[in-house]
Amino acid sequence: MARDVYKYVVVLLTRTSLEFPYATVSNAHGLLKLQLTIYIVIMATSATSNSLAKVNIHSHPVADLLDTAGGISALVDIIYGQPAKPPSLYIDLEGVNLSRHGSISILQIYLQPENRTYLVDIHTLGHTAFSTRGSNGSTLKELLESESIPKVFFDVRNDSDALYSHFQIKLAGIQDLQLMELATRTFSKAHVNGLGRCIERDAPLSSSERVTWKLAKEKGLKLFAPERGGSYEVFNQRPVSDEIRLYCVQDVRFLPQLWNLYHSKMTQLWKDRVQEASRDRVRMSQSRDYIGKGQHMALAPAGWS
Repeated sequence: MARDVYKYVVVLLTRTSLEFPYATVSNAHGLLKLQLTIYIVIMATSATSNSLAKVNIHSHPVADLLDTAGGISALVDIIYGQPAKPPSLYIDLEGVNLSRHGSISILQIYLQPENRTYLVDIHTLGHTAFSTRGSNGSTLKELLESESIPKVFFDVRNDSDALYSHFQIKLAGIQDLQLMELATRTFSKAHVNGLGRCIERDAPLSSSERVTWKLAKEKGLKLFAPERGGSYEVFNQRPVSDEIRLYCVQDVRFLPQLWNLYHSKMTQLWKDRVQEASRDRVRMSQSRDYIGKGQHMALAPAGWS
């Protein structure tokens, strides 16, 4: 690729000298700068393409899908007893029209002390995923409803709506990362940001992690986003493809880095406001008139802007 670009630039320079035989030194210098700029842009594009081509998603650890009662029981045992400060649990959900009007397909739980993601197959297990007891007698439902076990979500509203509507789970102990980012801003707090923008702008990722994250995100979007020719039904297809597994993992594995960053910047006053606003979001999502789509979802909590 580099050799082809070099040939292209040589031809471009030669063509320029033929087309502008009476160019002044100043004009020629300007043309050369333009041609060198073109060359640098092409080389940068080539380097990015080569980096993406070298990324093998199969070389990155992908969590197993837990689709048996035994797997859920073991997971419950692993989760209970994990440290609460900082939070150990980072959670997200995927589904088809994730809300009271749709369904939940996969529950992702990133366990920070173990640096491992667990994918719970809600599509297969249904209520069993939340009612199966561990050896200590506890369930995943009880864990999600525990105020003393902190759980970090990014924009908990529609996740809470789906969990409450389909499985009567009343989330508690929630720390909403979207609100934490908003609380740390030194500029306008009128609107919230999406997860992708927060990872892109704030997550302290290495160049290889950033490339891998972008590639996983792009592959996932092509599979499930309707505007990209995909369908959310891919989350219900079994076996789950490696691309969807990796997308699910990448959605939660960088949340602890964002939590550490935002938490370190917040004053105690803002920590209290985030906690209360997170509770408000859960309560609102359980209300009869909750609507989880629309421009209102981008607005900051009342009194924040």
